[in-house]
Amino acid sequence: MVDLEQVREALTAVFDPELNLNVVELGLVYDLKEPKDGDVVVTMTMTTPGCPMHDSISSSVEWAVMQVSGVAGVRVDVVWDPPWSPDLMTDDAKEKLGYL
Repeated sequence: MVDLEQVREALTAVFDPELNLNVVELGLVYDLKEPKDGDVVVTMTMTTPGCPMHDSISSSVEWAVMQVSGVAGVRVDVVWDPPWSPDLMTDDAKEKLGYL
């Protein structure tokens, strides 16, 4: 069984290069599941549907999750509902971007 908190921690190494914040603090990661032993599904979004870094960020998420002990496979599901908003960011991220 994979420790999903370790997966979440690993995802803090994946940065949106335009905002220089990681996908966790940006609130882009909606859900983490292990439907089958060793297989992790990351449900996430991007800041905009036309995000030019979509493929790069998704690939980086996949790579980061694969580094976690016990992970055999990763599927990244990018969803648009609910849409991302700055309200999903951590307070620290909001402060860094001037929302607080």
